[in-house]
Formats: sequence, structure tokens, C-alpha cells
Amino acid sequence: MPTIALILIIAVIIVVLALFFSLVPVGLWISAIAANVKVSIFTLVGMKLRRVSPHRVVRTLVKSRKAGLNLTSDQLEAHFLAGGNIDSVVNALIAAERANIPLEFERATAIDLAGRDVFEAVQMTVKPKVIETPNIAAIAKNGIELIVKARVTVRTSIDKLIGGAGEETIIARVGEGIVTTVGSVSTHEEVLENPDLISKTVLEKGLDAGTAFEILSIDIADVDVGRNVGAKLQMDQAEADKHIAQAKAEVRRAMAVAQEQEMVASVQEMRAKVVEAEAEIPRAMAKALVEGKMGVMDYYNMRNIMADTDMRESISNIGKAEKSEI
Repeated sequence: MPTIALILIIAVIIVVLALFFSLVPVGLWISAIAANVKVSIFTLVGMKLRRVSPHRVVRTLVKSRKAGLNLTSDQLEAHFLAGGNIDSVVNALIAAERANIPLEFERATAIDLAGRDVFEAVQMTVKPKVIETPNIAAIAKNGIELIVKARVTVRTSIDKLIGGAGEETIIARVGEGIVTTVGSVSTHEEVLENPDLISKTVLEKGLDAGTAFEILSIDIADVDVGRNVGAKLQMDQAEADKHIAQAKAEVRRAMAVAQEQEMVASVQEMRAKVVEAEAEIPRAMAKALVEGKMGVMDYYNMRNIMADTDMRESISNIGKAEKSEI
């Protein structure tokens, strides 16, 4: 019995120690003391209970103290619970202090919670970033297309990071400025001779307003001559005018054909009426002979006149045929 009781006591002690060391990060507490960071063991236990990573908070706190920052564990824990990245915030504060850039903890945490990489923003303030635009097609007044590529050097503006537009806005505004500048020149040769005309004009527009960046310079990397858009538009217009003229001519031809067919139909109708009238002549003559209104001699005289007329027409047609053959 004493042996069983001893075993139970030892088991209880082991369980209690296991629970104690699982809830109380003694090793982390000792590391904090060794780094001259005052964090009570009850604070570490509270972090565990609040589902905060004590190792991450203490490690970041040690880094900040070694860099000379006066931060507390409560500040880091509050930002961690808000969903922020305490490592990025502390790294940004350290980099800002080394570069003599004014940046407070509250400002850094606000930037981080806004979805911006605050450490990268501080780095871009110290070392400006070069943004390369895609190929931008612009057309001069003489109709020649120019394909321009630019490099925009920007620096982060810490005060405008919250609510400021990103790189896409800078690229879009620079592209708009390039198109406007090229479109305002008389000939494309002006841009080829002075590419800096684009950068000067674009810089004067203040394209960084409302963005999270400050534009330091705009450099034209490449200018290529593209299509003769003006000539192509004129060719397309001429082709369209030709089709319109052809359509109108086809309408006029159709109307002329319709009129001709109408005239042919009218002539045919008139001929039919003449033939019909001529068919009535023998009846009229026979009736006149029967009724005594016309004598036999009158009839033969009329036939002689008609024969003489036919002979004269035949002779006339023969003469015309001989002249045409000559």
C-alpha cells in the first residue's frame, strides 16, 4: 500500500508540473529577464489564456528594446489581437529610426491594419522604387503612332499611406499624361527629337496627388514609331466612300433599268393597240364597200399608193445598207 500511494503521489506531481510548464513559459520568462526585458510570469500566462503567442510578443519586445524603442508588451499584444503584424511594425519602427524618419507606433500600426506593408513602405522611403510602365500607344496630330515606355521613380509618402492610391493609379496617370502629351504635338518627330518633352509635361501635372507615393522622376525608356494611323483612317474612309458611291450608282442603275422596262412595256402596249387598230381596217373597208361609201376604184387606188410607199421604203433601206458597207 505505501508503494502504491508513493506512485500515485509521484504521478500527481508529474501531472501538476506538466500542466504548470504548459501554462507557464518559464524558459521564455528567463530569456526575457536575461535580455533585460521586464515581463512578469503572470503576464505571460495571461497571454496564453488570451490566445496570444507569448514567444512572438516577447521576441519582438526584446528586438525593440535592443534597438532602443520604448514599447510595452501591452501595446504589442493589443496590435496582435487586432490582427496586425507586430514583427513588420517593429521592423518598420527600427528602420525609420535608423533613417531619421519620424514614425510613431500608433501611425505604424494604423498603416499595418490598413493592409499596407509598413516595413516595405519605410524601405521605399529610404530607397525609392522604380515602376516600369507597359508599352503605351499614343498618336500625334499627323496621325503617326508612337509606342512609349517609361520608368517612374517613386518614394513612399508615410502620411498618405492610409487612404492613398497604389502603384496602379500611378501607372494609369502616367499613361494618360503620355497620351495627352504626344497627342498635343504637331508631328511625331518633335517627340523623337526631345523625349524629355513627355517627362517634363507629365511631371508638371502633379500625378502623385491623392496617392501613397511621391513621384521623383519620369524617364522615357523607349520610343518606337508604330503605324500610320492617319493614313489608315483615310484609306478606310475612302473605301467607305467608294462603297457608298457604288451603292448609289447601283440604285441609279436599278432606277434606269426600271424606267427602261416601263418604257418598253409602254411601247409594247402601244404596238399592241396599233396592231389591234390595223386589224380593224379590213373590216372597216369591207363595211364601207358594202354600204357603198367606198368604190372599187378607190380601193385599188389606195392599194397602189401603199405598194408605191413600200417600194420607196425598200429602195431607201437598200441605199442605207450600201452606205454602211462602204
